Amino acid sequence: MALTATTAAQKMHSIRGDRHLFSSSDDSIVLKQMHETHKPEGRDIDVRPILRVVEDVFRRTTPTFVVTQLMSQTHLEADVHDGANQTGLILMLEAIAFTVHRISYEVTYKCSSGGEAHTTTMAVFHVLSTYTWDAKAVMALAALAVNYGEFWLTVQLHTVNPLAKSLALLKQVPDIIEHTNVLKPRFDAINNLIRVMVDVTKCIIEFTELPSEYISPESPEMGTAMTHIPTAVYWVVRGVVACISQTIALIGIGHEYISSTTEAWELSTIAHKLANIHGHLTKQLELCNKHIEEKMHHEAYQTLVRLFETIHIDNMKILRALFYSKDDLPLFDGFTKKRTSLDVLRRKIVMLFISDIDIRHEELFVLVQIYNDTHHGKAERLYEVVWLPVTDRDHPWTENREADFNRLVSNMPWYTLHHPSLLQPPVIRYIRDVWHFDKKPILVVLDPQGKVVCPNALHMIWIWGSLAYPFTSSREEALWKEETWKLELLVDEIDPAILSWLREGQYICLYGGDDIEWIRNFTKLLKQVAREAKVPLEMVYVGKSNPKGVKKATALIKAENLSNYWEDPAIIWFFWVRLESMWHSKMQRGRSIEDDPIMEEVMQMLSFDGSDEGWAVISHSSYDILKSHGKTLYDCLLNFDNWKENVELEGFIPALAKALLPYHTHEHCTRLILPGDTQQIKEKVICAQCKRPMEKYVLYRCCKD
Repeated sequence: MALTATTAAQKMHSIRGDRHLFSSSDDSIVLKQMHETHKPEGRDIDVRPILRVVEDVFRRTTPTFVVTQLMSQTHLEADVHDGANQTGLILMLEAIAFTVHRISYEVTYKCSSGGEAHTTTMAVFHVLSTYTWDAKAVMALAALAVNYGEFWLTVQLHTVNPLAKSLALLKQVPDIIEHTNVLKPRFDAINNLIRVMVDVTKCIIEFTELPSEYISPESPEMGTAMTHIPTAVYWVVRGVVACISQTIALIGIGHEYISSTTEAWELSTIAHKLANIHGHLTKQLELCNKHIEEKMHHEAYQTLVRLFETIHIDNMKILRALFYSKDDLPLFDGFTKKRTSLDVLRRKIVMLFISDIDIRHEELFVLVQIYNDTHHGKAERLYEVVWLPVTDRDHPWTENREADFNRLVSNMPWYTLHHPSLLQPPVIRYIRDVWHFDKKPILVVLDPQGKVVCPNALHMIWIWGSLAYPFTSSREEALWKEETWKLELLVDEIDPAILSWLREGQYICLYGGDDIEWIRNFTKLLKQVAREAKVPLEMVYVGKSNPKGVKKATALIKAENLSNYWEDPAIIWFFWVRLESMWHSKMQRGRSIEDDPIMEEVMQMLSFDGSDEGWAVISHSSYDILKSHGKTLYDCLLNFDNWKENVELEGFIPALAKALLPYHTHEHCTRLILPGDTQQIKEKVICAQCKRPMEKYVLYRCCKD
């Protein structure tokens, strides 16, 4: 045995003979030698199925497999591949079988005769000269699988199979199972190296599978990878040589020698080298995939742009492009609570409700009410609504967000995408770039042919509800032509009591703000003036668009019985969102206070809301409306005795309007916080008070609470 052990030591020394290559930072000489052998003939080999077979061999050649399964397993498991692919795989394996066995023989012979590792590696490259880089790596691994597999097959079966027992005697294979603990460092090193070699090979294959129509070999990302791949293949083949050398070293030697950890160190060094290469290749693959993804997304985006510019016979092409076309049932029906196909939307008016998953409760509540009022009792729906949830792909999709999404879906009576992931990045880009969706929800209306007939009908819905049907821009224009500034437009049916008081000839005062002291003093003073002027008055507190201080003010009004108020926060929210919607609608139509009286009135109301003061609107009939800042109005009311004689002659509101004139000053007008879509805001905005251009500022606010 002494002679055998010495011979084995000489064999292992051959692996260490060119150790300088492991630490060399310049592989140019090796690369030059490899490129001289590289003369591919364009053979088309599908290497993935071959690699799967190779991996299957490696999975079954671990000591763990032997120890835990040998006693209960009397036969090998069937091949994992299905019959449909089996014929093609067999033909492929037949084509490369001779070359694979030649590699195995070449490496075995050279390692057995003390050949130097680099020379043996280059001999393998000469055998594989006509194959592509990925095929070289896979076929080298196949040769290792044959060699290593035969070794382990003999080890695993030599106690139960007479043929294997005789082969084990002839080969003098040591009792692996008996000395598993002693051999563990070596087999761990071999298995770790095999794992890294397979990982690197898979990465190389992925580069060859990248779609050439989206990335070319000349692109920077691909070019960098191509310079690394030959080096990676070299070290895969080098690792194969090292593993086969280790197997040969086990034949005919005792466990006294094989307990050495030096050989395990050699294998670990190659594995470390390959792990570094794998890290570089993985980063480059990520860059390539990012490049491809960007080009594919751009192409899909351009396709979407062209589709919306084209006339169609129905809306199916548009909807399939918007929703994930590979999903046959992309929609969830809020009425039946079942998933459904896009066919339910064919040739119908479709309103795309676009938002994130942080929808205000009030917003959804009012929209659901309007939808139900429109569809209740109808044999056929006039239009369909589909919710498109736009989520941030960089933000992790957690269980909490999933729960929020499902909760919203359960409260929606219309159609929704059954999952936000069905909204692809190119579609999200189109929604943001073309339809100007940012954070505030929008409602894009498509006609039965898929043409956009209104870029955002949400403002129409808030202002006119179902009267806005069929929600086109022309319908919006027609509705505005019928409107004038009056209390009915301001209040609509938010509070039916106000409309009833108007019909009865009552004076109505709507007031807002959150200055507690002003609210207390103003309400008491106005009531006193109304009694003295002998005018019937009803007051209603409408709060602010920012509900932060409204609760406290409402509690005070209720406790001290100062006036009527809206207890439901949704009503206050709806009052202000209708005003904002009026501004949006007018802005979309290119209107300004210079050419649109309603626009001027709306901007004055929004100016009131943007100030820190209280304010009031007083009306007697539909068209007899007076607006004023709170302090100005309060000071004027304090001096009621100076102008009360005009009330009988001119009426309360005309007399009050005349009395207010001396109080107006332009030394300080107000601030205007414009809501929502800043892309629609003109560079020049005129002050609703003094009619001069306003100075532009930018306000960022994350929420209204």
